[in-house]
Amino acid sequence: MEELQSRAQVLIEALPFIRMFHDAVVVVKYGGAAMVDEDMKRAVLHDLTLLHFVGLRPVLVHGGGPEVSALMRRLGKEPEFRGGLRVTDAETMEIAEMVLGGRLNKDLVDGLQMAGARAVGLSGKDDRTILARKMEEHEGQAVDLGFVGEIVTINPALIRLLVDNGFIPVLSSVGVGQDGTSYNINADHLAGKLAARLEARKFIMLTDVPGLLADPKDPDTLVRRTTTGEVREMIARGAISGGMIPKLEGCLMAAEGGVERTHILDGRLPHAILMEIFTNSGIGTLITRGSAAK
Repeated sequence: MEELQSRAQVLIEALPFIRMFHDAVVVVKYGGAAMVDEDMKRAVLHDLTLLHFVGLRPVLVHGGGPEVSALMRRLGKEPEFRGGLRVTDAETMEIAEMVLGGRLNKDLVDGLQMAGARAVGLSGKDDRTILARKMEEHEGQAVDLGFVGEIVTINPALIRLLVDNGFIPVLSSVGVGQDGTSYNINADHLAGKLAARLEARKFIMLTDVPGLLADPKDPDTLVRRTTTGEVREMIARGAISGGMIPKLEGCLMAAEGGVERTHILDGRLPHAILMEIFTNSGIGTLITRGSAAK
């Protein structure tokens, strides 16, 4: 009896948050190492399904860099990166599109449907949701990375149509040019910009670290709460580097585009999404709009 009462109490404690975020769009970006483990992936997809059934409106954006690299190696092609971005020739783009828009996307859709949700897999080419162009500059330097693209516009009409009709959209990070050319898009940036275009109440970045760390080598230095201004200041002085930069840039794009609350969570932690949304303390790092402390 005590165990049953304890479970009921958990639901009661979640009630204010369920009421607060009822009918709210929540954009979740998922990818990298946190998406490789099948048990972790199943927990994330169950979290999204639960959000859907208690009245929130989740949208899932995914990358898949490790999976793309693994298939490239199986096909005898060694991945190449410059400045953290994948060099994407025509063959690599074909592989990326096959993985991101094909097997990986449909695997996530299938997982959501097995959990009981209605899900639809998309790439940015569907209804030209992500209009892109070739990236010619990165971090102030001219670059030629092949079919790596930057976002020109995001058309959220198809995603809104799906959400409004009870589906969970699952969007892969492939964009399309005006001439029909496919482009490999940074999934972190895509997710942040999409959250702003959808006027999401929350943006959640699932990654493979506890959150933003003051010292990247020390997990005990987790920054629980910060502002967009403080994040920009940390990037400018070199306190943040590597793969965390595009994740934080995605959060900045969401927050500065009007999303109230953006979060970086450890996607390896079972049910991290539920702990963030439905508890007072939350987990990970919360980023809100604001200037840096003086």
